[in-house]
Amino acid sequence: MDENDHFSDDVPLALIEPEDRLVVLARTIQAPASAAESLLKDSAANFANFGETCLGRALYRHRTVFQSTSDAQVWSHLELSYFRDIVPTNAIFELVVGPQSEGIDLLRAELLLTTPSSFILPCDWQGSGGRPDRRASLEFLQVQPEYLGEYRDAMREYCGPAATKLVRENRFGTFRAMETAAVLYHAPELKIEWNQIHLCELDPNGFEGFGKEFEGALRKELPEDAEFSDAFADLGRLRTVPRWTFNDPVVEADTAIAREGR
Repeated sequence: MDENDHFSDDVPLALIEPEDRLVVLARTIQAPASAAESLLKDSAANFANFGETCLGRALYRHRTVFQSTSDAQVWSHLELSYFRDIVPTNAIFELVVGPQSEGIDLLRAELLLTTPSSFILPCDWQGSGGRPDRRASLEFLQVQPEYLGEYRDAMREYCGPAATKLVRENRFGTFRAMETAAVLYHAPELKIEWNQIHLCELDPNGFEGFGKEFEGALRKELPEDAEFSDAFADLGRLRTVPRWTFNDPVVEADTAIAREGR
């Protein structure tokens, strides 16, 4: 589909809320060798051994840094495994507790839950195939604990609705905001922390950040004298962005998650 083509307003979108109990096991990995990536790729594409609660997996390869406030070690891959309700113990053992394959260095493993009104994808999501112009934007955020409720309100009231418009218009492939429920492992050498991960497929050419994208999407619905920083609850006060990267999708075996939404 051409970048300027738009879906109609009634295009079916899947919205997955926290009560839908989608649980994501995320692994931040350093595996720079091609042989190690092949092992990760084969593993991500074959997930039947995790049982019927596993809805799919995806693997992304680091390409460029869009924004960073830290000189911490840069990882090579992020892997996301999607589960309904619970992550089976055999999946945690294989992916986190047990020994890693040669050339694969696990830096962090965590369980993520969806952010309210902010996990959106087309019901017919088929991955980024056919859109070589797009990259997977992975934004790693740290929200101060005392502001978490306020941050969720901002996501629910402003960011989520704006992202919904942009996904509906095919400006974004998906917008998937997730927050850390538990850190299962964090390597001592990884000197960076976050408690939110946002995934979005977009064209990085000319991209200046979600602020301008979201403002454009909602501008018609905002009062003419409204300041964008007010409308988005002054997000800079609530959180920092330790690292924000553009990535190449290696495996996107995650089409089933759209069927979990409403």
